[in-house]
Amino acid sequence: MRSKLPLLSALSVGAIVLACQTYDFEPVEPLAIAQTTVEQVIKARQSKPNIMLLVDTSASMTDPVNPSDPACLVEYDGAQVVCGRLAPCNVDVCPTRWTELQAAVPRFLSDSGKYVRFALTTYPETRGGTTAVDSCRESTASALLKGLPDQEDDDSLLAHANEINDLLQGIPNAGEGRPLGGTPTSGSLNFVGSLAGLQDAERENFVILLTDGLPNCNDGNVVDGANPALCKCTIENNGCQTAYFRRGCLDTDASVAAVRALADKQIRTIVIGFGAETAVGDGPAVLEAMARAGGFKRTCNAERPCGEGDTCNPTTGLCNRSFFQAGNQAELASALEDISLAIKIPEPCLIRLDGPQRPTDPKLLVVYVEGERTPSSDSTWTLNDDGVLFTGQICERILASTPESPVKIEVRAIRQR
Repeated sequence: MRSKLPLLSALSVGAIVLACQTYDFEPVEPLAIAQTTVEQVIKARQSKPNIMLLVDTSASMTDPVNPSDPACLVEYDGAQVVCGRLAPCNVDVCPTRWTELQAAVPRFLSDSGKYVRFALTTYPETRGGTTAVDSCRESTASALLKGLPDQEDDDSLLAHANEINDLLQGIPNAGEGRPLGGTPTSGSLNFVGSLAGLQDAERENFVILLTDGLPNCNDGNVVDGANPALCKCTIENNGCQTAYFRRGCLDTDASVAAVRALADKQIRTIVIGFGAETAVGDGPAVLEAMARAGGFKRTCNAERPCGEGDTCNPTTGLCNRSFFQAGNQAELASALEDISLAIKIPEPCLIRLDGPQRPTDPKLLVVYVEGERTPSSDSTWTLNDDGVLFTGQICERILASTPESPVKIEVRAIRQR
């Protein structure tokens, strides 16, 4: 006599396109299981997602990645100072945040270019400005350096992504056109949220916010320098008492509200903190609040941990920190790679199963193709480290599918608690 297993949880993960139906879990022999299942039905990405890169080009991006490195000391006004905003760094021996970003993004754009519709906006919009107000101007139409592409084919999308890389590489670390000014995050988020192209109901829409500083520059901030207990000043030398009376105060509430407004439009925000300011003090709390409001969940497993200073929740398969934190080129490249894996499907014949989506035993996995249960074999599908990989005629059907003529696939996996 066979005994029943203890309480089980079942996940149903779909790709390509799934219909909203309810089934009982059909056990795989020799396990006879009569079990009501909980199903999660996921629609595949029928159209390639839109991603706006919102890149911080404030003055602090020219600061060295490692300011304690002796190679970053330079002569300025008769004294030895750390290079960066006062005097440019010799990036051959002292890489800056900007040069590390420039080194990290090419692979991300080339690997994702065929699968994603990229656009690029920088902030602040300092072009042609010299005053304190100019250095705090949020993104405008002229800061939209590259809009969403017109063409959808793989080669055109990759060429478009490469053009975005060229634009980022063309911003110098020093001299005219270098990163300059403050961090008008809330206003810049509001600007990209107003772009019609990012409000495409047929696609997933994302904003990747890559910033090295705390949000400020909001002239409508409800607090000002007259209330130092409420105004967390982000400007050195008591700047919130002078030219940056309101603009210098930390702009948390408006920035989180801007992210929520994007989420209300079905635009998810992915937050990357790059540099020392985002890892200490008020930085983590501010970026965490924005990332949680953004709605993007960072998945993790033993092979892809969450990074230094963070842990993976084995129950949920999610990182405990909602934003990505990077301190150098390698860490930024790793964060971008994680994002790339999450937002694109480079292998159409693979349905990824991560963390709690995987069965506790390969026998506890059932696959349906067009409603017909399909056993595993070398010519149908196999379970590997990434998930369910389809082969043979099933993969050919997937590759030939269109939004008008989809292939319906359902994967049911049971985990024993």
